[in-house]
Amino acid sequence: MRRTLIEGGTVVTATESCIADVLVEGERVVALLDEKMESREVDETIDASGRLVFPGSIDAHTHMEIPFGAATSKDTFETGTQAAAWGGTTTIIDFPIQMKGDSLIGSFAETMEKAAGHAAIDFGFHQIVGDVNEQSLKELELVLAEGVTSYKLFTAYPGVYYSTDGEVARVMQWAAGNGSTILMHAENGAAIDLLRAQALERGDTAPLAHALTRPAALEGEAAHRVILLAEMTGAPVYIVHISAKQVVEEIAAARSRGTNAFGETCPQYLYLELAMLDQGFEGAKFVCSPPLRDPSEGHQDALWRGLASGDLQVIATDHCPFDFDGQKTLGRNDFTQIPNGLPVVEHRFPLMIHAALKEKRFSLNRMVDISATAPAKMFGLYPQKGTIAVGSDADIVIVDPKATSIISAQTHHMNVDYSCFEGMELTGAIETVISRGATLVAGGEFLGSSSHGRYLRRGLNQLLM
Repeated sequence: MRRTLIEGGTVVTATESCIADVLVEGERVVALLDEKMESREVDETIDASGRLVFPGSIDAHTHMEIPFGAATSKDTFETGTQAAAWGGTTTIIDFPIQMKGDSLIGSFAETMEKAAGHAAIDFGFHQIVGDVNEQSLKELELVLAEGVTSYKLFTAYPGVYYSTDGEVARVMQWAAGNGSTILMHAENGAAIDLLRAQALERGDTAPLAHALTRPAALEGEAAHRVILLAEMTGAPVYIVHISAKQVVEEIAAARSRGTNAFGETCPQYLYLELAMLDQGFEGAKFVCSPPLRDPSEGHQDALWRGLASGDLQVIATDHCPFDFDGQKTLGRNDFTQIPNGLPVVEHRFPLMIHAALKEKRFSLNRMVDISATAPAKMFGLYPQKGTIAVGSDADIVIVDPKATSIISAQTHHMNVDYSCFEGMELTGAIETVISRGATLVAGGEFLGSSSHGRYLRRGLNQLLM
């Protein structure tokens, strides 16, 4: 069995930082050493002197090959997971999507067929429940048996994914009975549809109208409502892609009451802003849901504080890339036809490293927590994933903390024709990415394969109060 020694680096986990050698045997970490081994005892030695050695990062919210209206997101499981690996992400959790009238277990099988044998890194699934009925409630048990322990519902997109409060409560009751976690896209879809129709009637068709018709108050209202439903049913609730300070406040208040309420935000809501949509049709590059917010209203500050304090637990991406040419341009004369989503999977972890090293938003340990350890615990993967410890998978990222890089569509590896972070300079450069003991990225080259990734059957949420 192949043995690799990562020598002389500073190992950073969610709880501590120390200079140590990491010994990998096969796919697992077998020792953390403070004394040097003889090189003859290993097959390969990686010199990590002066480097930071992190657990492989976990992106708990991606959408590979997802249909949205007339478009399909550009990254396949093959291209998207390779791009994720370049950015130090060694695990993703994606989404089978049950559409109205379709089979729940059928959507799981279809997505598994797309991913299995085509993923460069390990992957799991959250199941989208798009049609709550007696048959789908029965099929939830079949999906649970496949190791899916989290289920997503929507208070947005009436006629597509939307569930009524009663339907949400029914799935929450089921989840409360077996410990599954309910993910919620929290926006008031009915009110948003009203505002969208009124904007089009006025002739407001530009991308900016997308954001103005999805106000923060409607995100906060929906979050308040689904948290109360979670309290009523006893189900853990995890609100995805939070953009608004109102939602941070709702989660903090619920947690103070002892409610198992959790939240994630995404780099786009931390670094991008409303004004980016107000540049003619170029603003379509920044259309996502929930939308980007005006930082003068305090949303970004609240999100950063939430990540630092623990009111928010996870940084994910909602990665859903569409080309500007040929896809975003479908909505040139009608903002409601612009595919919603941004390309982020490659840059989430580097942006968080930058936030810790350069911007001092939080410690490196907290950065590891929100990027790797908390998502592993939230979604039943810890300690197999999310840390560097004896017995854990050897998912390891080696970073030069003094090096810098510049984000550009000319150099990124996502299968999309623009970058929403174009030109941003980051402190801390990823040098080596290892997944289950196999080197995926090193020396500026991709060394992995599209069949390396394995499906992960997950346990239950380990962060329940």
